Amino acid sequence: MGFFLETLFGGLMAGMLYSLVALGFVLIFKASGVFNFAQGAMVLFAALAMARFSEWLPRWLGFESLLLANLLAFAVAALLMFAVAWLVEALVLRHLVNQEGATLLMATLGITYFLDGAGQTIFGSDIYQINIGMPKDPIFILEGMFEGGILLNQEDLIAAGIAALLVAALSLFFQKTATGRALRAVADDHQAAQSIGIPLNRIWVIVWCVAGVVALVAGMIWGSKLGVQFSLTTVALRALPVIILGGLTSVPGAIVGGLIIGVGEKLSEVYLGPLVGGGIEIWFAYVLALVFLLFRPQGLFGEKIIDRV
Repeated sequence: MGFFLETLFGGLMAGMLYSLVALGFVLIFKASGVFNFAQGAMVLFAALAMARFSEWLPRWLGFESLLLANLLAFAVAALLMFAVAWLVEALVLRHLVNQEGATLLMATLGITYFLDGAGQTIFGSDIYQINIGMPKDPIFILEGMFEGGILLNQEDLIAAGIAALLVAALSLFFQKTATGRALRAVADDHQAAQSIGIPLNRIWVIVWCVAGVVALVAGMIWGSKLGVQFSLTTVALRALPVIILGGLTSVPGAIVGGLIIGVGEKLSEVYLGPLVGGGIEIWFAYVLALVFLLFRPQGLFGEKIIDRV
């Protein structure tokens, strides 16, 4: 039982990180009705900014505090993502209002390649580290209930806690604030939202800013765990089964989908992996997503796309 719970907790913590990346897709889709292929590039660009500014700022300003370096680097990286959001709206989205979804989709592909190239030009193409002081050593809990206790990775535990707080804050933002309700209105119908006075351009800037912060937090966490490298863009691929399972239009769906995918990957790898030679964790999420596409393409909490058109 102890080993099962250890695997379960590991899956839940991994699932929260998947949910964090998936939220970026959901936020953009809810505001613009387009699948944002640039989300992975945004995670990488934000992580590169965080990593490099945490190195540069102590050298430029002459201090040695790791905490101060990380706080300033996070603030500068966030401002940079806000600037990216403004540029995306001013140079791309503003000229594509009420265009077909395929047009917006191709625009996000262009943004992806631009961010990849700009990140490499500005910050370099080496592998960089983000050291935010999270403990790496595992801990044992519930030693009195289970022999040997349950092994947990402290870094994963803290990362899952950060992701959970951000997810909760975004859920409240969408449900309880006037801006969040305006975002939902824009997602339902751009022209109707404009007709009742909702400023579409400002709403798009806000949602891309929020998605940029989500990308920054995701990049900071994944960069701390894996290092900041250009393969980090593939983290977004891990979120695709999550949004298919939970629903592309649902913030709660991104959370539940991430948890299901995280737990399913870990349990299947541990209990089914030995029967088929291992490697289930690599493809389990995508097979589950394909099953949902066949029987419930809108996901657990999503809307049917045809209903939105």
